[in-house]
Amino acid sequence: QVYLVESGGGVVQVGDSLRLSCTASGGTFDNYAVAWVRQAPGKEREFVSGISWNGGVTFYGPSVEGRFTISRDDAKNTVSLQMNSLNPEDTADYYCAAGTHLDYGFGYDFWGQGTQVTVSS
Repeated sequence: QVYLVESGGGVVQVGDSLRLSCTASGGTFDNYAVAWVRQAPGKEREFVSGISWNGGVTFYGPSVEGRFTISRDDAKNTVSLQMNSLNPEDTADYYCAAGTHLDYGFGYDFWGQGTQVTVSS
């Protein structure tokens, strides 16, 4: 069992940057692909970004491509999401998820509780 805890959310202005972190406990990220998924109020879940178990492959959703960067530091048991050029459409609860395969969707075994990001105009 892997427990995931997200951090780094907050309220920012349009154009600002924010860095989210996902830390694993009860296990390690070593053999897991990790993804970020978000859900805005009244909207469906949206895949944001994912990274393979060794960091060799990364995926990004079309709405964040070029603005967000995912990375992992297995020594710190942490996966980060650097978010730049934020806009109001990025406002959502952001969830970290881990699984045995990198899935361009929601097929992950373990999920965190989420961290809220609000981009104010």
